[in-house]
Amino acid sequence: MLVLVVTYEVVMRYVFTKPSLWAYEVSVILGCSLFILAFCYTHRYRAHVRVDMIYAHLPNRGRALIDVFGDLFLFFPFILLLTINSWSWTWHAWATAEKMPITGWYPPAGPLRTIVMLGLGLFALQGVAQFIRDVYLLIKNKPFESQPIPADEEQGV
Repeated sequence: MLVLVVTYEVVMRYVFTKPSLWAYEVSVILGCSLFILAFCYTHRYRAHVRVDMIYAHLPNRGRALIDVFGDLFLFFPFILLLTINSWSWTWHAWATAEKMPITGWYPPAGPLRTIVMLGLGLFALQGVAQFIRDVYLLIKNKPFESQPIPADEEQGV
């Protein structure tokens, strides 16, 4: 959808010289929603950018130890701050019927702010799940199997 909106705006602006007021803000809303909701998915598959000079050469338990300390001292304080601030930001947007003033279209800010708050909440929950997996790995010295084995594979079918 985001690609369609941006393509529409580019064609209208440069081919027909008739830019729209709404296309820019819709692309901002869609792009922001896409990125914020992708945070927890990216975190689940450990696809966020990290410096691997040391981390990549460590055994799984060493990686889990670094992840646990990183979660406790960096991730959880930061995500807690962001989630609390996004809650007040969202509440204010809905309470005051705030509008987005980027263009003259003035769409309501509440829906986007709600998506940002929910995305940060989901990101925090995924962080808790990953933290539990890392602590399990540190204690048991084996990875936590989060995926149940399908019945077909259990029976060797």
